[in-house]
Amino acid sequence: MMRRVGAAFSALLALSGVWGCGPGPVAPHKTEVVIPAEAPQPDKSDQVRLKEGLTGRDLSPSEVADLSDRLLADGSNTFNDQETMARLELLLLKTIKSSDSDKTHRPTLWRNLGILHYHQEKYKQARQELQAANELNPKNAHTHFYLACLFAHQGVIYEKQGKKRISRQQFKRAAIEMEQARKLAPNNALYKKDPKQVIQQENGK
Repeated sequence: MMRRVGAAFSALLALSGVWGCGPGPVAPHKTEVVIPAEAPQPDKSDQVRLKEGLTGRDLSPSEVADLSDRLLADGSNTFNDQETMARLELLLLKTIKSSDSDKTHRPTLWRNLGILHYHQEKYKQARQELQAANELNPKNAHTHFYLACLFAHQGVIYEKQGKKRISRQQFKRAAIEMEQARKLAPNNALYKKDPKQVIQQENGK
């Protein structure tokens, strides 16, 4: 009889989460400290923060700017993840719409939305957003770099269509933007490339 009671008690403990994941029982006063739900979470992944920003607590413009900077950093895996791109697009649009008075972070939010749309091949939107970012903060090298890429991309299109004069104009604008990026960030090797070369590398040529 005592064995049955002991077994039942053990089962109740297991259901209530008092037993640990190791080979033996853990004392109740110790397990309460290590329950995952109660543990501090200072290092949440950016993916979790992204989901939070859409479905949980509202992230501040500063948090969204920092999060999107990390997710859209050069060489990021985000550009190969359509789901993450779509979520980030929604979060950026939501934040821009709700932070009309936030002048500090709006240039970054517009720039990152433009970068995202550039990689989604929504070039018209990307150009409008990057130009908006540039008007608010003309001293951001990354904005000028992506504007250079956009003009070079347009130049390639016109070149293929045989519109040489317009193509040259676009490449000239691309060169001006890239030169501005170099002046603002002279140590960035990416900005030392020719804009047309960057576009060709993107296209795998």
